[in-house]
Amino acid sequence: MDKYGLIGYPLEHSFSKGYFNEKFQNEGIDAEYNNYEISSIESLLEIIDTNPELKGLNVTIPYKKQVIKYLDALSPEAKAIGAVNVIRIEHIGNKTYLKGYNSDVIGFTKSIEPLLERYHKKALVLGTGGASKAVCYGLKSLGIETKCVSRRKNIDVLTYNDLSP
Repeated sequence: MDKYGLIGYPLEHSFSKGYFNEKFQNEGIDAEYNNYEISSIESLLEIIDTNPELKGLNVTIPYKKQVIKYLDALSPEAKAIGAVNVIRIEHIGNKTYLKGYNSDVIGFTKSIEPLLERYHKKALVLGTGGASKAVCYGLKSLGIETKCVSRRKNIDVLTYNDLSP
């Protein structure tokens, strides 16, 4: 049986375990999904070492940026955004290979693309956090110019506008 899971802290609010286990059962997939609540990102390697059938992890707060230093590779989207919310785990011989992705880009882009018209050329993105980086990256991949704004002072807006797909 394959294993998947979620790392983050805290996780008592998460519905992922119930959702994915029900989905696996309904789809006839021989897999299990568990929550791995860790109070420190350093516990990631212990989780991977003690669960050799682990094929992937979702990543939530506060570890979307911190997890990057533990990964062997990043998708172009995750690298540009600087945040990972999905880790693919491969066991090749005695080596465990971890690759990070940011699925927010795909989810957002696939959701908005059918709604876009030819006259949609620019977008104002409210917020400058991690989700806004994914939105800007996705919009730019669709040829939309973006501008991000934030309530906080001293935010380097150019950082977010320079994200390129």
